[in-house]
Amino acid sequence: MPDTTWVASVARLRARREPGVLATVATVRGHAPRKAGAKLVVGRTGTWGSIGGGNIEAVVIDRARVLLGTPGAEPELLDFALNDKVTGPHGVQCCGGAVGVLLEPLPTVPAVAVFGVGHVGLELARILARHDLDLHLVDSRPDMLAEERLGVLADAVAQVRVHHTPLLPEEVLEQLPAGTHVLIMTHDHAEDAALCDAALRTEGLGSVGLIGSAAKWARFRQRLATEGGHAAEAIDRIRTPIGIAGITGKEPATIAVSVAADLLRRFEEDRP
Repeated sequence: MPDTTWVASVARLRARREPGVLATVATVRGHAPRKAGAKLVVGRTGTWGSIGGGNIEAVVIDRARVLLGTPGAEPELLDFALNDKVTGPHGVQCCGGAVGVLLEPLPTVPAVAVFGVGHVGLELARILARHDLDLHLVDSRPDMLAEERLGVLADAVAQVRVHHTPLLPEEVLEQLPAGTHVLIMTHDHAEDAALCDAALRTEGLGSVGLIGSAAKWARFRQRLATEGGHAAEAIDRIRTPIGIAGITGKEPATIAVSVAADLLRRFEEDRP
């Protein structure tokens, strides 16, 4: 039976939103410590699994830690000759064969929080759920988060986390991982306003977007300045309208496509 403990290790890194590197014995010629397919997961401070120990594993760990500190690192293949004529930085392995090890960086994925899972929010969730990201769905209405309604996300690629917040949805902002992109589109303008105010007071968020008309934003902007005490440059952090300029359709699916496309473009800009 194949060793699948590496899968759990990768899952733990993702749950903690920590980057890692997956090392796989890709090729084996002659005698080697492990067969092709053996895997090692390298995190910033720990490792899980083994590709055979000795010089091979030590070199791979060293190189993986370099990749962890390299923005935009790409997969790479390391070749090792296992004989007494080759001295590695961590000693000699003289099994008599040769090994190729593939190193694949496992970067942290983007995180998005959608506040308000109404018509537009659900359509947006359906699109975003098809991407490798952490997706937080927040709503004060339990029926919007009912299992049968969110069943359309059952085959999601994203890690979907549901937050039912009947009283203070803005409290979820403090629970979000650093860099989370926030989209505010609830059913209640008062709830939207409270979320905008709280988002400006929450450190470490990514972009903050608000759905709504120019008239709605004018009222919000004035309240954020006068009642909230926010400076103009802070208020400018909130993007509204959201989505791709020029897409003017009002159907929920059209708005969702526009917002998702704009968000995916932002992910590309954020990528090192």
